[in-house]
Amino acid sequence: MSTTVPPVLPISTTSVAAAAGSIESQASQPPIATPAFRAFINHITDTVRNGLSQRRPWAELADRSAFAKPESFSDATLRVRKNYSYFRVNYLAAVALIVAVSLFTHPFSLVVLLGLLAAWLFLYLFRPSDQPLVIFGRTFSDTQTLMGLVGLSVFVVFLTSVGSVLISALLVGVAVVLVHGAIRVPEDLFLDEQDTSASTGFLSFLNGAASNVAAATAPAMAAARG
Repeated sequence: MSTTVPPVLPISTTSVAAAAGSIESQASQPPIATPAFRAFINHITDTVRNGLSQRRPWAELADRSAFAKPESFSDATLRVRKNYSYFRVNYLAAVALIVAVSLFTHPFSLVVLLGLLAAWLFLYLFRPSDQPLVIFGRTFSDTQTLMGLVGLSVFVVFLTSVGSVLISALLVGVAVVLVHGAIRVPEDLFLDEQDTSASTGFLSFLNGAASNVAAATAPAMAAARG
């Protein structure tokens, strides 16, 4: 009695190779820069929150009984220096609020600034270095992208209405701070307390935010652009 051997079915390696190639391509893809972006936002938020915790009571800032006309220009200058040393966080918050209100009343400038910020974040800061920027079929290197973003920033800030809106808002904010500092009598302020904690005030955020953010996001960005 003869035995029949079942025919050997041909095995196609096409699907196996395709699956292996898909797995290798997924494994070789650079890490997404989401952790770097999240670290950037979290660090900025924490720094601003810590800075605002150093502010003085707003009721003390708006105490009408402490307002008086300065006797001379030197007296007004001295008042401004003392009041700024004591109310620096409140003053900077007021200037930021004036700038924000000015931008919200000019939606075009706000949209342009947000678009510029998004371009910096997603086209350069958090874009993996091994993924070149391709626009309309043309590839741009990191240097070309950086120069293009700098040129775009200069054009937006200085050659459009965005610059005039920002400068006008800053001038109004500085004028408000100077007027308040000149008419606010600082005799009732505990300036020694502010001097001892000046290094931890909100001004340190302006001086060291960039370096702190760079240090906080360096590992994630190195992984994203490496």
